[in-house]
Amino acid sequence: MTLNSVLVGSVVATLIAAPADAMDIKIGVLNDRSGIYTDMSGEGSVVAARMAVEDFDAAGKGINVEIIAADHQNKADVASAISRRWYAVENVDVIVDVPNTSAALTVHDASREMNKVFLGSGVASSDLTGSLCSPNTIHWTYDTWQLANGTGRAVVEDGGDSWFFLTADYAFGHALERDTSAVVEAFGGTVVGSVRHPFPGNDFSSFLLQAQSSGAKVIGLANGGGDTINSIKQASEFGIVQAGQTLAGLLVFITDVHGIGLQDAQGLVLTESFYWDLNDQTREWTKRYEEAGGPNKPVMTHAGVYSAVLHYLKAVEALGDKDDGAAVVAKMKELPTDDPLFGQGEVRVDGRKIHDSYLFRVKSPEKSEGPWDYYDVVSTTPAAQAFRPLEEGSCPLVK
Repeated sequence: MTLNSVLVGSVVATLIAAPADAMDIKIGVLNDRSGIYTDMSGEGSVVAARMAVEDFDAAGKGINVEIIAADHQNKADVASAISRRWYAVENVDVIVDVPNTSAALTVHDASREMNKVFLGSGVASSDLTGSLCSPNTIHWTYDTWQLANGTGRAVVEDGGDSWFFLTADYAFGHALERDTSAVVEAFGGTVVGSVRHPFPGNDFSSFLLQAQSSGAKVIGLANGGGDTINSIKQASEFGIVQAGQTLAGLLVFITDVHGIGLQDAQGLVLTESFYWDLNDQTREWTKRYEEAGGPNKPVMTHAGVYSAVLHYLKAVEALGDKDDGAAVVAKMKELPTDDPLFGQGEVRVDGRKIHDSYLFRVKSPEKSEGPWDYYDVVSTTPAAQAFRPLEEGSCPLVK
């Protein structure tokens, strides 16, 4: 498959008649548009980016913004080729979203080498703000440390003190298993074993049987998207939960719950940074998102793309320049963040965006009051405690 065949047509967010010295900004939304992460990224992220441009009022401020999108097919080599072509040939200034850690790491490297900006909303690995941190990358929405600290800690404290991991065999799954294992053990639990499955996977029967035979109280699903959906559905078919073991979905989106169905997903606890029905502001934004063409309900990665692009544009405006990527990121760290979806927050020196995190429990079918009414809020972790402490990440930018 040629590179051109994986590029999709440009999506023009805002193009206006402006003075000759007006600033032109080109945003590239790079994500999964055809695979297992489509529902949590895909076209929804393009819609969210377009909404951010409109809410910033780029047109009214004399800034020309163009948004293009492409499918990285969950392949690191494809993501690398597209990002480098965008930066070197198509004059893209910033790349956003990029689910799939292996793909995101190639964009992370290209952004630093070419002094552009990478705003990771779909990527999960906490290594992006740890030992691999970069002055050109901001990790926006969630990460493996946050997920482990939220879901893993809650399950252990509720009595789930022995774990077996079912792990997607690539960088994201490995990081999620690593971070969750550390939390389990820190709170007195034990990890009795793990098994790694191909990414993406379809048949999880042999892996689930290994998890079942381990005798662990908890089966931690260190995977995402369609892999998580299929794991939970097949676990239900095997009667694993009915037999007394608990499933802990370590990266679960509301679109996954929708795909699983409340009958099988009820009682599942999960950690997210956003829920469409959280408050009046999230509900109003979701209504606009749907009217703008957003597929299904927005998930936290879509909210993160909106928030990240909005803050990026504020920083470029304040700086008066967009050509020095590291300088733009430095300005984004300097300015406090504030938007209707995450509220007030900050970007730390290591590139970690800080905001509240929520532990949710999936409702039973009889308690759901309507379409997509899936979550009860169990607890809120304040922004200052939601993510890994700055001094523990080994980021070389932290002095």
